[in-house]
Amino acid sequence: MTDHGADLVIRAAAVHTLVPGQAPQRARAVRGDRIAALSPDPNGLDHWVSAHTTVHDLPGTTVLPAFEDTHTHLIFAAHGAHDVPVHQARTIPEFLDLIRQRAEVTPEGQWIRTTTNWQELNLAERRMPTAAELDQAADRHPVLVKRGGHNDVVNTYALRLAGITEDTPVPPGGVIGRDADGRLDGRLIDNALSLVEHLVPAPDRARRIDGLRLATGQYAATGIGTVRDCAVSPDDYATLLAARESGALSTRVRALIAAIGLTSAAQVEDLLDVMEDWRYSSDPWLRVWGVKFVLDGGLETGATEEPYVCDHSYSGTLTWEPDALVEAVEAVVRRGWRVGTHAYGDRAVRILLDVYDRVLARNSGLPTGTLVMEHGGLAGPEQRARAVELGIPVTIQQPLLHDTAEVELGFWGPERVARLFPARGWVDLGAQVSAGSDFPVGQFGAMRSVWGMTTRQTVIGVQGPEHAVTYDEALTLHTTQAARLLGEEHLRGTLTPGRLADLTLWDQDPAHSPGDTLRDLNPTHTFVGGRLVTPTSGVRQVR
Repeated sequence: MTDHGADLVIRAAAVHTLVPGQAPQRARAVRGDRIAALSPDPNGLDHWVSAHTTVHDLPGTTVLPAFEDTHTHLIFAAHGAHDVPVHQARTIPEFLDLIRQRAEVTPEGQWIRTTTNWQELNLAERRMPTAAELDQAADRHPVLVKRGGHNDVVNTYALRLAGITEDTPVPPGGVIGRDADGRLDGRLIDNALSLVEHLVPAPDRARRIDGLRLATGQYAATGIGTVRDCAVSPDDYATLLAARESGALSTRVRALIAAIGLTSAAQVEDLLDVMEDWRYSSDPWLRVWGVKFVLDGGLETGATEEPYVCDHSYSGTLTWEPDALVEAVEAVVRRGWRVGTHAYGDRAVRILLDVYDRVLARNSGLPTGTLVMEHGGLAGPEQRARAVELGIPVTIQQPLLHDTAEVELGFWGPERVARLFPARGWVDLGAQVSAGSDFPVGQFGAMRSVWGMTTRQTVIGVQGPEHAVTYDEALTLHTTQAARLLGEEHLRGTLTPGRLADLTLWDQDPAHSPGDTLRDLNPTHTFVGGRLVTPTSGVRQVR
């Protein structure tokens, strides 16, 4: 027996290490939070088994590394665990009734929030509710209806609390919605969100920790062992620290502290001062990755080179002036942090590459991967080549395209929708590209994302099949390439001795699972650091 033996031994049909050229193994031993040994013989590690070893003898099982979602919003999922579940509604009356039910049990004057992972095209009316309609459901409570990370609808009570009137100036990079008669309709977009959201009190700490417990368990149940949360406030991070301390996290978390709504380098410097205490964390479960900026809008306001098909006078919104963004990004990198910037439309991608080029020229010697493009939705061939030349990694999110294709069709038309998230082009150029979901806009899930990247299937059918990648390529975008983006390829991504024991067990080989079977496939077990984190009750995503 080797020393005191292993804590865990798994015998399986195939252990795919993802080391290029290495044949599948049949057994692995785990000691503590690390992989200790591998063997091509299912009984080749029996000498590691001791009285305290847990043995999983699963001759029909396939073992893969745990997946990483490199662009998601765990905090939104955690809030959604307790918010009004409007994603369940199929009509606006159902939507309003869910809010009405919550209002009946909520003290007057307290805020009511909704889940964020819904689309108006899933409602029979195919539109968002208005402030007047929300007033019918709750006129004695301020109501915040969020859809994704770029859109809010609020009721009249909330508009009044925020002091928003028909004379309120529209913030640069934002939209205050009006109806056909010019009256406020409760809609707020991008930089206008903060007009109301700063008034919404955070739920109590215990409730937020419970939300993180539920949400991380749901990610883990789909095979995801690490999430890169791309919109975390300082207060959110304090809650994550408390959740980690209480053992509530089932996934590793890498947080991007949000500079969303900030418009100057001076404001960013203040944010960086707050972040100083988190700089030197070595906790393998939780740490800050860097700072998140947003350069343009999302589905409705992404900055494009050509006008929208629904409005030929409109081509999206920039939330930063390029010169100001250069100064803000420089403030971050000069403090030794990394930067991820949302750029969705092709105009935003072009401008972001200009910004990053200037930052690189003025700050020589920045480590590779310091500057990252989030989404790069409509990045064309020239922009992709330029990103590779500059050494800019990109994160892509096929689930976002799958879930929102119909919405985007109305704004951008079929040609642009078909060329969103061109994974094939990025891979063929040798780009540093990794994959995620962008929950709550897209649905998270390890194999759901792989299925989408290999089929280019969406809610309105296949879009841009020429941009599909192979199963093996999609796998690497969530494992080896994802770990590289995080600067942790020495710890995760491949299943080799010395690396963290983050792994998933599947009762059928995903590589040979057809069509919709692959889309809906979840692991039987997910281990993070050798610890089983899969909920025993199965998967119930916050949708």
